[in-house]
Amino acid sequence: MPSGQGKTGKGQKPLKSELPAPAVRDFRRSLDDALSQTDEAGQVWANAQWGVYAFYDYDGEPIYVGQTNEQLRVRVRRHLTNQRTDAVAMRILDVFEVAEIELWPLWDLEGTKNADKTARRRLDSVEYSVYVQAIERSRFGAILNEKIPPVSARAPLPDSIRVDLIGSEARQERGHADTRIARRAETLARLAAVAHERGEVSPGLRRVIVVQAVRLAYLAATRLAFVDGRPEPDASAIDVEALVGSLLSEVSDPTGPTDTDPMLLIDEDLGL
Repeated sequence: MPSGQGKTGKGQKPLKSELPAPAVRDFRRSLDDALSQTDEAGQVWANAQWGVYAFYDYDGEPIYVGQTNEQLRVRVRRHLTNQRTDAVAMRILDVFEVAEIELWPLWDLEGTKNADKTARRRLDSVEYSVYVQAIERSRFGAILNEKIPPVSARAPLPDSIRVDLIGSEARQERGHADTRIARRAETLARLAAVAHERGEVSPGLRRVIVVQAVRLAYLAATRLAFVDGRPEPDASAIDVEALVGSLLSEVSDPTGPTDTDPMLLIDEDLGL
């Protein structure tokens, strides 16, 4: 039987769930398990309508922070199953680079209408607080957000859950340094191609190109040091802020839109 062909009979249409490659099916099963985790009260963390989420790579390095008021489960799955129609977003974030997710549900906002300004301000505040925390914990002082969240007063963070999406076998295979270098280089090339083909892209996207290049350079340098039998290089050897400017606010639009704003969602739906 040819590789990738299901066990359906000749001429029988396969189930959609049978179409993805085994590695993709395994990842999606792990994602489903992660999004089904419950807290001490029996609430499913990912079922919260309002909340903030973060993605981490194989080193535990934070790579992306986002917010939602349409349900954490829905938003995270859009990112990690390539169901978002925004082609730029899919090129910024490599799904196979995401090894862990963390969720901060805002249960106190449950049932609140999306247009509620007070709720939106609270969501923005928590997102910005998580974003700054990620910047502080990143060895590079930078993550892959195209749009820096609107500057807000830092807020106490609600309880969160952090879940591993990668089993030991997949981590050994996809987490190998050479595999990661190759994928990261491909992601960077695709992202640069977006900037080239579209021409008029946001400064944030061009900032992400630099950050991704820094991440690639450091990973490659770490691999070289390992091969040479030398200690890992110090990530502080690369001054990201000196290369891209402040990562705590947008230069031209410090209180600009987030990925839940209506106009940006329209852009996604149109594939703009």
